[in-house]
Amino acid sequence: MPLFSSPEDLTRILRDLPSRAPIYAIRAGHRQRDLVKPPGSLGRLEDIAQFLASWSNDGTPRAHVVRGLIFAGTHGVTAQGISPYPSSVTMQMVETYRRGGAAINVLARLEKIDLDIVPLQLEHPTGDISLGPAMTMDETLDALNAGADAVKVPTDLLILGEMGIGNTTIAAALAARAFDGDGNEWAGAGTGLDTDGIRRKAAVINRALDLHRAAPKTAFAALQRLGGREQAALAGAIVKARLESIPVVLDGFVVGATLATLYSEVPDIITHCLAGHLSDEQAHVKLLRRMRLSPLLDLGMRLGEGSGAALATNVIRAAVHLHMEMATFSEAGVTNRDDA
Repeated sequence: MPLFSSPEDLTRILRDLPSRAPIYAIRAGHRQRDLVKPPGSLGRLEDIAQFLASWSNDGTPRAHVVRGLIFAGTHGVTAQGISPYPSSVTMQMVETYRRGGAAINVLARLEKIDLDIVPLQLEHPTGDISLGPAMTMDETLDALNAGADAVKVPTDLLILGEMGIGNTTIAAALAARAFDGDGNEWAGAGTGLDTDGIRRKAAVINRALDLHRAAPKTAFAALQRLGGREQAALAGAIVKARLESIPVVLDGFVVGATLATLYSEVPDIITHCLAGHLSDEQAHVKLLRRMRLSPLLDLGMRLGEGSGAALATNVIRAAVHLHMEMATFSEAGVTNRDDA
């Protein structure tokens, strides 16, 4: 039976999300304070270990089984000239992923990430959001379920990414819907637009926002009206990961805008998520701040396809190894300041 059978299912599940185990985070914090280092000296690495411990079933932080999901979709809004690349590039890139030649393939091999590429009806672009809804109700449910079904168990850590020419326009529209503002505030360069291109992109977003302003203020309605198949699949994967207590590492602006769509209905959805990096897409920093997420890396990247999240895996694994393998003061025979 599919996880999402009706639009109401998304709202119902979001309002009854499982919580993490704070006692495990507390215990992990106690171990951090007993390791041979000054308290807090490993900074966010300590926080990451406690975060992972809180989502485990026994209090042990893990990042051994890391899986990556890259969802790909095509968008009718590209007909409005909002990208310097044609939508056919999406299908060409999916073939490149399958051959193992893209950046995410290289990073997945380097970081030992089990990578799945999930194309979503690439031959059938979604509707142009500036002229009508992106998807029908059934199409939205199908994409949500495709995302949920792609999440495998067991998984210690889930990396999420996307591919879809035109999807930074979709992301900007979703961000504006979630946090107010307009296309002028949320539109960026995407795959390389110049100033005139960004202005044209913002105008398309504004037309879409005006057209769908009366739609219900739900995550499902936002995804159906302004989203795309890969955004709905990302939403399904984020929710399914939460139901399975799997921590999620977010990639850039497009994945973040999908989370924002869920966050606007139930803010607690962020508590099993880490922001892998800060994208060079200009609105990403504002998006993360609105959701109180702090990126692990800031390398000026704006590639998408899960690349920033994959790079962050190395930092996360380092946090786990330090937590599990460093000696305690008593084990090392070193005097703790509390015992001095």
